[in-house]
Amino acid sequence: MTKKINLFANLKSDFASGLVVFLVALPLCLGIAMASGAPLFSGIIAGVVGGIVVGYLSQSHISVSGPAAGLTAIILTAITDLGAFDVFLMSVFIAGLIQLALGFLKAGSISNYFPTNVIEGMLAGIGIIIILKQIPHAFGYDADFEGDQAFIQNDGSNSFSFLFDVLNHIHLGAVVVSAVSLVILLAWEKVPFLKRIKLVPGALVAVIAGVVLNEIFVSTGSTLAIAKEHLVSLPVPKSFEDFKSIIITPDFTAVTNPQVWVVAITIAIVASIETLLCIEASDRMDVQKRYTNTNVELRAQGVGNIVSSLLGGLPMTSVVVRSSANNNAGAKSKMSAIIHGVLLLISVLSIPAILNKIPLATLATVLILVGYKLAKPATFMHFWEKGKYQFVPFIATLVFVVATDLLKGVALGIIISIIFVLRGNLKRAYVFKKEEYEDGDIIHIDLAQEVSFLNKAAIKQTLAEIPENSKVIINAHDTEYIAHDVLDLIREFKETRAVDENIKVKLKGFKEAYELENTPENSNHVTIEHYYDVAKRELVKREVVKSE
Repeated sequence: MTKKINLFANLKSDFASGLVVFLVALPLCLGIAMASGAPLFSGIIAGVVGGIVVGYLSQSHISVSGPAAGLTAIILTAITDLGAFDVFLMSVFIAGLIQLALGFLKAGSISNYFPTNVIEGMLAGIGIIIILKQIPHAFGYDADFEGDQAFIQNDGSNSFSFLFDVLNHIHLGAVVVSAVSLVILLAWEKVPFLKRIKLVPGALVAVIAGVVLNEIFVSTGSTLAIAKEHLVSLPVPKSFEDFKSIIITPDFTAVTNPQVWVVAITIAIVASIETLLCIEASDRMDVQKRYTNTNVELRAQGVGNIVSSLLGGLPMTSVVVRSSANNNAGAKSKMSAIIHGVLLLISVLSIPAILNKIPLATLATVLILVGYKLAKPATFMHFWEKGKYQFVPFIATLVFVVATDLLKGVALGIIISIIFVLRGNLKRAYVFKKEEYEDGDIIHIDLAQEVSFLNKAAIKQTLAEIPENSKVIINAHDTEYIAHDVLDLIREFKETRAVDENIKVKLKGFKEAYELENTPENSNHVTIEHYYDVAKRELVKREVVKSE
């Protein structure tokens, strides 16, 4: 159940974390808009709406919504195929309505079936992606846009081989800024005096230090000066008319276009799944262990996408990178997400020129630390110690999230987890026990609470390996369900093979609905009382031998 909290109860810590998320979100909003082939301001609009509207309507205290890298390929293709951005906005509007409907239909409950090790593997994979993608920016090589998560680059290289290209494009000024930023960020976490200054986040101090350093480099004509293309690049409206031209509204006449509906359904499904995954991850990160109503979250995302489309913004999801930065900065409630949205709105309207002085190297350092906390070695060791059934889905999810994308990685992790569950279920279909006595062995087969058709092979093999002249008790007292395939198997064993090979079979606890008659106590088959008598005589005999 979600714990209720006063939004203003932790304003000091929430403002500090909202400020950090704002600094992280600003270049991501711009980078994702650029990669999507959309107007740059559409990314900012989505960030503002994701923070203020979705932040207010959501019940999640940690997650932050905004434009997502996972949608860039869909958006880029859709804008190209539909031929106009305003037509694409109509798809976003419809996608929002679909998400709203999914929320009311309680589709958010599917998130309850995401295994913990898969969610943790997804988080660790995203952490590694963040580190791989931000290292080039930290060294002053910005060939890749902010927010990109693709493993394979446009030139055919991948995230690992791309790191070697950095060696040929190192900018010393960016390295100095990154190093200073890293020292500040680590000091803010480790030095007791600095840790107590919660209102001033280390990320803000690092950003200010980066701006000041670069301004000194520029003013002194130093070769360390970081060029404009390696700084935040926010559009600067010069007049009210410029600002009005930024707002693009959907083309509602395109509602009859079948292609618009195809794009809308695609966006709704992908954005909803990514949101549910992020919400599960955010709830796991929340130190207060508050749980989010995922159906409410889907409705909040639907309203957010509707509002964003009406203002000319990109579609959005709950985003792991921003949510992780929010959690690491010490957010206590969803007020931090709202504050980040308000800061985005104020900054783009009032101080875009100042924001455009922020080096990307500083922001890259902030994100690298976020990535490390998501993929820290302790997480790997935790699942390794849990055994292969926990570790294999975890590591498989991680590898495929890095090598392909979030949805494919999670899908593979869930498939592996299901296979392990089925395999475990096959082994737990029954308890097999063999008791040795002087006048013959007694074999006990105690069936589990549920015996499905998946258990047929294991039970068939066990019955086939029972030797001639054995005594067998098959106990179904604890079972609630037995598949017809398994019942037929037991019936055939009792009526055919047991008769042919002199195997004495006793059936116990089988319900009338199973249509398999329990062995009467007065039958010619050996009774359970006989087995107990045999066991008792055997124990007495052993005691006599021991006393002699």
